[in-house]
Amino acid sequence: MIVVTGGAGFIGSALVWGLNQRGREDILVVDTLEENKKSEQEKNLANLKFCDLMDKDTFMDKLETWGSWTFDGILHMGAISSTTEQNVRLLLKNNYEYTKLLTTWCLRNNTRFLYASTAATYGDGKQGFSDEHSLLPALRPLNRYGYSKHLFDLWALYSGVLERIVGLKYFNVFGPNEYHKQEMRSVVHKAFEQINKEGKVRLFKSYQPEFGDGEQMRDFIYIKDVVDITLFIYDKKDAHGIFNVGTGKARSFLDLVTAIFQAVNKKPEIEFIEMPESIKEKYQYFTQAEIEKLRKLGYDRPMYSLEEGVREYVQDYLLGENKYLDGSKT
Repeated sequence: MIVVTGGAGFIGSALVWGLNQRGREDILVVDTLEENKKSEQEKNLANLKFCDLMDKDTFMDKLETWGSWTFDGILHMGAISSTTEQNVRLLLKNNYEYTKLLTTWCLRNNTRFLYASTAATYGDGKQGFSDEHSLLPALRPLNRYGYSKHLFDLWALYSGVLERIVGLKYFNVFGPNEYHKQEMRSVVHKAFEQINKEGKVRLFKSYQPEFGDGEQMRDFIYIKDVVDITLFIYDKKDAHGIFNVGTGKARSFLDLVTAIFQAVNKKPEIEFIEMPESIKEKYQYFTQAEIEKLRKLGYDRPMYSLEEGVREYVQDYLLGENKYLDGSKT
């Protein structure tokens, strides 16, 4: 059996889908379905196959009392992922302390452990985007979410366990099953909605001279590539440490929305708006994963281009009959 925490969330449910594509259904999904009726997070699981669903606190209680449990591994995707969350105590409990407890259990029980970190730990990017461990202490995240994730990366480094587990720094992921994330949805989904409702897309103006309006850049990666990379690393039992999960190629928001307009066969219409004061000082103008470590591990499969990923997401899912990943599909 394999455990996927945050298994009803975006990346977590996509990993369940990826395991289904491999013919695996012996999956324990761990999550806490949100009480917010607008979330509809449970729809991410409707088309997927798994053997059990358990609340995250119940799961931890059972781990402590049923020490004889054995798992192939734990894919720990569960976290508070809102970049605007201000409750430090809540972030530390869920993103830091909970992850430490799971790590300790896995190491004690010789269970493979992969956890989700984030590109938000790189902050403004002045220290670069290398996943080399020696550079971790110099990173300065711009928000509390990134800080909570960075704290665990540092704990894993300083305690010596990073050489026995895997941390995955996901960059800007987009694709099906993200709909419940509301304001944390990708720009692809938000822009698609704007086009449907207003026929145009709003992008933030730039406040740095080296970037024109809409020319701010991100490493956008399609969810199916994220799943493929994550399971590839999981299979490499001798792989440990932190790995960037991105395409290694930054693209502008203008490129992104142009691809969306092309996918819906409409002429681009873009309006540039003022950036809220609350995020001006914490805004990343450029992210690009360094993926040499991933390549050296042997991952040489071609990834979706931005245009290919957007086209499939928009045409096969957002405009399709079934907007969710389906475990029965091949």
